[in-house]
Amino acid sequence: MAISRAQLLKELLPGLNALFGLEYAGYDNEHAEIYETENSDRSFEEEVKLSGFGSAPVKPEGSGISYDAAQESFTARYNHETIAMGFSITEEAMEDNLYDSLSARYTKALARGMAYTKQVKAVVPLNNGFTNAYQSGDGVNLFTASGDGVTGGDGHPLVSGGKNSNRPATAVDLNETSLEAAVIQIAKWTDERGLLIASRPRKMIIPPDPQFVAKRILDSELRPGTADNDINAVRVMGVVPEGHVVNHYLTDTDAWFLLTDVPNGMKHFTRVAMETSMDGDFDTGNVRYKARERYSFGVSDPLGIWGSPGA
Repeated sequence: MAISRAQLLKELLPGLNALFGLEYAGYDNEHAEIYETENSDRSFEEEVKLSGFGSAPVKPEGSGISYDAAQESFTARYNHETIAMGFSITEEAMEDNLYDSLSARYTKALARGMAYTKQVKAVVPLNNGFTNAYQSGDGVNLFTASGDGVTGGDGHPLVSGGKNSNRPATAVDLNETSLEAAVIQIAKWTDERGLLIASRPRKMIIPPDPQFVAKRILDSELRPGTADNDINAVRVMGVVPEGHVVNHYLTDTDAWFLLTDVPNGMKHFTRVAMETSMDGDFDTGNVRYKARERYSFGVSDPLGIWGSPGA
């Protein structure tokens, strides 16, 4: 008895989904090292940063309590994108029993394309954040410093009137001195009302090129690049407790980044998880297979990350 088109599609789909899943999972989710992932049930998400309160005053005996009021500082918006792609196998290829080999190759290629796109989109804030091509919710470049001389920069403004810098005013490559300067800069950040946060770096994100430099700086027993017997303070003090991670999709070969312990920093929202489907086209007789997902990447609090574009 001849197999019907509907039966053929039903038989093909589980195998193609399995191939797709294996190939898609074969790509490292490098974005997971940068972003906190949350689910979304709306077409977009908005996260409001509140200013908090100032320092608490002394209450003299018999006097009333002093009341403060928080205010909205800025709003970060995440617009979810639909990422989708598919392929078709012609009716003639089906008739010639080529669907098995073609569908396997096409399915793997589709999985690679979907996975690659996700990783490229994930690093857009890091690749573009040193210019006004990518700005955070406070209306300035994601990575900015007072006096950096970059259009859209000059520091992240605070409700108190001050500014925070999450990049060096003069771009520097990764080395022991520049890392120490970054740690000190991060430690001096204040909140919107001017209160010290006492923030710290926790993880370094780098492209492949400086990975050996990063390893020597973070893990050498003694100070790298010197003949002295000094200890490596960066390692002993655990300055970057989660070490370094290489991201292969960063485009600037000497840029480097530090994720900090400031909460609500880099966010990834999943609106619709990866889904696949398959159907037949009546007019052409072709079989079509597609993959689709909806997500967004962005930053809620720019103090969740520090970066340097390299010298």
